[in-house]
Amino acid sequence: MNSYSFRTPARRLTAAAAVGALAAGPAVLASAVPAQATGGHGGKSSAVVLRTGLDVSLLDKSVNVPLTVSLNEVQAPQSAEKTALTAQLDGVDGGKPFSVLRADVATAKATVDEHKAEGYTNLAHAKVQVPGLPLLSLIEVEKVTSKAVCEAGKQPVAESNVLGAVTVFGKKVTLTAGGTSEVKVPGVGEVRLDLSKTHTTTRTAAATALELKVSVNPLKLNVAEVEGTVTLAGATCEAPDAPSAQESDDAPSGEDASGTSGAEKDVRAQGAAGEPVEGDLAETGGSSATPYIAGVAAVLVAAGGGALVLTRRRRQG
Repeated sequence: MNSYSFRTPARRLTAAAAVGALAAGPAVLASAVPAQATGGHGGKSSAVVLRTGLDVSLLDKSVNVPLTVSLNEVQAPQSAEKTALTAQLDGVDGGKPFSVLRADVATAKATVDEHKAEGYTNLAHAKVQVPGLPLLSLIEVEKVTSKAVCEAGKQPVAESNVLGAVTVFGKKVTLTAGGTSEVKVPGVGEVRLDLSKTHTTTRTAAATALELKVSVNPLKLNVAEVEGTVTLAGATCEAPDAPSAQESDDAPSGEDASGTSGAEKDVRAQGAAGEPVEGDLAETGGSSATPYIAGVAAVLVAAGGGALVLTRRRRQG
C-alpha cells in the first residue's frame, strides 16, 4: 500500500514534468525565431475618356463659371462605356443643358492585381463642344486610344495613338506625333494641341492622346470667353511591388526559389557563420527538432530518477 501511495505521486510528477516540457518546448522554439512582417503595394491605375477644366466668362456678369466635368473617369478595378456627356451652366443660353461630348465609342478601363496595373481608354467618332459655340465643334476625332501598363519588376509602358482625321473649329489639322499644333480662327478663338503625350518612370506610366489648351471668344449665348484645358483619352498606372525571392512563382508552396523551406532557413540561422549545420544534422540523423527532443528527454530522465529515489527511501523506512 505504502509503495503504491508513493508510486502514484512519482508517476504524476513524471507526467507533469513531461507535459511541462512539451508545453514549454514549442514556446522556446518560437521565441528563438524572429517574427517578420511584410507589406506589399497593390499598384494603381486609372483611365478617363474626357476631362475638362474650363473657365467660362459671362457677358453680363463679371464672374467666371467653371466647367469641370469628366466622362468615364475610373480607378481600378472599374470600367465604363458611357458615350455622351452633357452639362448645364447658369447664365449660359438661359441655363439650358448643352452637349460637351458625343461619341460612337467611349470606353475607359482600369485593372490591377498583384502582378500588373493597367489603364486603357478608347474614343471613336467623337465631338467635343464648349459653351457659346452650339453649332461648331471645338474638336472632332475619328479615333484616339491611350494605354499605360505597369508590371511588377519591369519597365512601365505608356502609349497613345491618334488614328484618322482631326478637325478643330471645322478645320482639318495635320498632327505630328509628340508635337504641338496651333489652330486660330478669327472671331472664334484659338486652340493649341499637344499630341500623344507620354511619361514613364521606373514604376509609373501616363499617357494622353490629346491635350488641348483652349482660348475661345465666341461672343454668343451670353458667353464672352472660354479658357482652360481639355484632355482626351488619358491613362495612368503605378506598378505593384516586385515579388521577393521567397515569393517566386516557380518555387513550391512554403519554399523559396532555391527549394529551401522557411523552417530549414531558420535552423541554419541559429548556427555560426560557415558552420555546416545542415550537413552535421544529416550525418547524425538529426533534424531541426533535435534540441527540443533532447531537452524533453533530459527532463523525463531527471523526473524518473527522483521518483525512484523517493520510492526506495520509503521502502527502507
